[in-house]
Amino acid sequence: VQPLDAIMTEKGIRNHDLVAAVPPGFITHKQVQKARKGRRLTPNVQEKILEALNACLAPDSHEFKDVFNYRGKKPL
Repeated sequence: VQPLDAIMTEKGIRNHDLVAAVPPGFITHKQVQKARKGRRLTPNVQEKILEALNACLAPDSHEFKDVFNYRGKKPL
């Protein structure tokens, strides 16, 4: 489980809230669920999740290291 999960639980943010905070098609519910559970994601998806989280928490914001405890690898 990633720090993202604890942040979202503490703030009362649901997966749908992150998906709805950004333009349609930007991220999916499945990507948010994978991010919360600690499944490996690409750096691009990690950045999108971080952007959506910061959109939900504006004017507060988090840095990458606050949300994920690993850096994704680009697919081969």
